[in-house]
Amino acid sequence: MSQWRLLRALCLFSLFDAACLLDTGMLFPRESSSREVKDLSGLWNFRADKSPNRNQGFAKAWYSSRLAETGPVIDMPIPASYNDITQDSTLRDFIGWVWYEREVVVPVHWIANEGIRVVLRVGSAHYYAIVWVNGVKVTEHEGGHLPFEAEIGSLIRKDPSVPCRITIAVNNTLTLQTLPPGIIEHMDDPRMYPDGYFVQNTYFDFFNYAGIHRPVLLYTTPKAYVDDITVVTDFLDNTGLVMYKVKVQGAATPTLKVTLIDNDGHSVASSSMPSGVLKVADVKLWWPYLMHVNPGYLYSMEVRLVAADEASKYEDVYTLPVGIRTVNVTSTQFLINNKPFYFHGVNKHEDSDIRGKGLDWPLIVKDFNLMKWLGANSFRTSHYPYAEEILQMCDRHGIVVIDECPGVGIKDIRSFKNASLNHHLVVMEELIRRDKNHPSVVMWSVANEPAAELPPAEYYFQTVIKHTKVLDPTRPVTYVTDSNYARDKGAPFVDVICVNSYFSWYHDPGHLEVIPIQLNTQFENWHTKYQKPIIQSEYGADVVPGLHSDPPLMFTEEYQKVVLQNYHNVFDQKRKQFVIGELIWNFADFMTAQGIVRVVGNKKGVFTRQRQPKAAAFLLRERYWKLANETGRLPPWTKLPCSL
Repeated sequence: MSQWRLLRALCLFSLFDAACLLDTGMLFPRESSSREVKDLSGLWNFRADKSPNRNQGFAKAWYSSRLAETGPVIDMPIPASYNDITQDSTLRDFIGWVWYEREVVVPVHWIANEGIRVVLRVGSAHYYAIVWVNGVKVTEHEGGHLPFEAEIGSLIRKDPSVPCRITIAVNNTLTLQTLPPGIIEHMDDPRMYPDGYFVQNTYFDFFNYAGIHRPVLLYTTPKAYVDDITVVTDFLDNTGLVMYKVKVQGAATPTLKVTLIDNDGHSVASSSMPSGVLKVADVKLWWPYLMHVNPGYLYSMEVRLVAADEASKYEDVYTLPVGIRTVNVTSTQFLINNKPFYFHGVNKHEDSDIRGKGLDWPLIVKDFNLMKWLGANSFRTSHYPYAEEILQMCDRHGIVVIDECPGVGIKDIRSFKNASLNHHLVVMEELIRRDKNHPSVVMWSVANEPAAELPPAEYYFQTVIKHTKVLDPTRPVTYVTDSNYARDKGAPFVDVICVNSYFSWYHDPGHLEVIPIQLNTQFENWHTKYQKPIIQSEYGADVVPGLHSDPPLMFTEEYQKVVLQNYHNVFDQKRKQFVIGELIWNFADFMTAQGIVRVVGNKKGVFTRQRQPKAAAFLLRERYWKLANETGRLPPWTKLPCSL
């Protein structure tokens, strides 16, 4: 049996490694003895191109000189969405090209040493970006939420006396071929709208924040360097198995040393091969929060490269955190390290006052403290990939992640055509390339609530799901559907079914008595048809903080609590059978587009947008801690808090 598991693990690893379709790696920039990182966060010059066709910046080549020389500029922080920074209402809902610029002083030794690669990396830009350095185009990227980069050493060495001027143009326009999709609607009636008037229509329920949401970095590597690392883990009895492959660029015959180091700084395994299996005696497994006394245990894989050419010798060092764990799915269970895991967690958004979707460390730390206070062991990155810094926090704290791509709002039949499908496949490749080594990521989600009843949906999602499984055969795949099991075209191809339903809210609003019947019917229908485990991936109700009513009425704190309690009663019946998780919608209130069904955003959070608890937060906390204690695998001091 042990030998069979080892062969299976090696087979999965070989498939995973062979499936990498992108040319280069996307390792997170880390400083080491051979690498430096320069963070360009801060104030950049900024201008929105408000010309009628949004094309003036290209027509007049704004990238060819300082942005201030071609017109007025304002300060704009990176990382941040630009929408809520100013008092300009036209900028808040602006659609089209915006321009960022900053001049950077590059360290002298970066320029003088031609054996150093200098890389410009953009953490994310929504949704299409073009980058110039000193007026020369260096890269462009389609899609938000994921990083892209370009090597710029040769450009900055052309004239070392000239500052490195970085210009980034970003366009937030959504079309039927983008992820997420959208439609630009032109209003041509001069009796009702100004000349050239148009609006961006979307099919998702969160605000279309735009800009450069994650840090822009300059980082260095030697000319010969570690380009990518792929890690797949397993264990046999008390021995951990770390299957790895190191990809090198810039050297034909490098010398490598791969060392796995534990938390105490001791080497536990090593190799000099570019790929292989590291065996770890007395392994410490990566466990989820509240599932083990020592959750989130990480080893460090240090990769040292030495290479030489006729002119120079190069040394590179990169260290990758590694969590040793396994993930498996049966028809009724989700297993982590061969133990049943029950998702009791949240859905979230990268969303907060003023900075929108911009990376904000105080907010991230606050959210993790609140999730752990709740007793949440997991979340879904609804409805797009979150910053890799957040996944790193999950790795360290043992928070389990369902990693979702931006496939939200695929509602129009024209979004199922080949152009959209091909883009979706590339997005999954970029997502898996970035997040494949995070132990916290246990499942890929390829879409949220698509129009699965449309005829092209079956082929579309069959293709995306199969492609995802080829890219990573080690993790299960899901997509998030709604409660109508009869029309779904993608469920046959996924490993876990995630279902969103809002009984007594969007359906039969105000009628709390229907929840037990309809929710039980939902679960039975799905499992009878597909024989797969089910996660209730969304449920909830809007509440205006401080609004009360007895008997409970919609939008009051009492109503939200009763909705949750009715759902929980059914969960407790079905989790003994085939329901493997519950994720509340939502962790916190978040901004949406203006409309008659939203009063300054979506109010389904158990916390306000400012992270203050509603009554439901205390209800959820009591439930989640009881669920954690029912596993019986926790030491006494982590039992249900006495305050409950």
